[in-house]
Amino acid sequence: MMHTANQAEPALSAQRVTLRAGSRTLLDAFTHTFYAGEIWCVAGPNGAGKTTLLSTLAGLRQAFAGHVELDGIRLADWHAQQLAQRRALMPQSAPDTFSASVLDIVMLNRFPLLTGWGWEREADRAAARAALDLLGLTGLAARDVLSLSGGERQRVALAAVLCQQAPLLLLDEPLSHLDLHHQIECLEALGEWTREPGRSVLFSCHDLNLARRFATHALLLDGNGAAYAGPVRDVLTPALTSRVFGYPLILIRDGDHEALIPAPRSRHESPPVHDAAARR
Repeated sequence: MMHTANQAEPALSAQRVTLRAGSRTLLDAFTHTFYAGEIWCVAGPNGAGKTTLLSTLAGLRQAFAGHVELDGIRLADWHAQQLAQRRALMPQSAPDTFSASVLDIVMLNRFPLLTGWGWEREADRAAARAALDLLGLTGLAARDVLSLSGGERQRVALAAVLCQQAPLLLLDEPLSHLDLHHQIECLEALGEWTREPGRSVLFSCHDLNLARRFATHALLLDGNGAAYAGPVRDVLTPALTSRVFGYPLILIRDGDHEALIPAPRSRHESPPVHDAAARR
């Protein structure tokens, strides 16, 4: 089916989606709509189904039950090229198999937008340079991608997804291999990117505090079928995260800043919020 999307308000909707891994039910009859302008962190313990969910939301994996819609149209009914123009997926790992410049690697994600003979236009090169610039990678444009460190390659992979200019981004562990400085830079870049009308991001992440700082919403998976979705500070709470991760967490405050930290092993319940400034 050919479908002309409304680029102003992309909406991704899971309709009673059930995900399984062998005999395990990772997610059970999950229904939710993700709207433009939102930045979602998908969190949960290892094996909870974060990668499986993102792949399903991208249309690359079939749900055990239920279905996913983009702008009210089932993903199965989208034309492949049009779907690639509407959503972009950054997988958890994508090893480079050939030598090419960083600029050329980033421009590979322009393929869904190419016309005619498929040759890149100046607009495609400009989009690639803009994506590299947003992530502070302009100085690497001429480098061979095979010469990059793991962290540099991760940032290039994110630049490639941004270069695709799809209004919906699905990012699986985009902060892996990055030091804290670059993690924050990448999240700030995603925040800047979503300020353009019609754009939204879903990314998986293990750092709950970075998620609380930069995401607008959170989807917390327990790996046993349950999911908790809503504004990030309503979901990534000491009570919910302690239950899902199986370890007691407490919330500390220092002025306007908050952080979830592990409680001492002897504590079996999450104590009330502590004010770090008051202890000084």
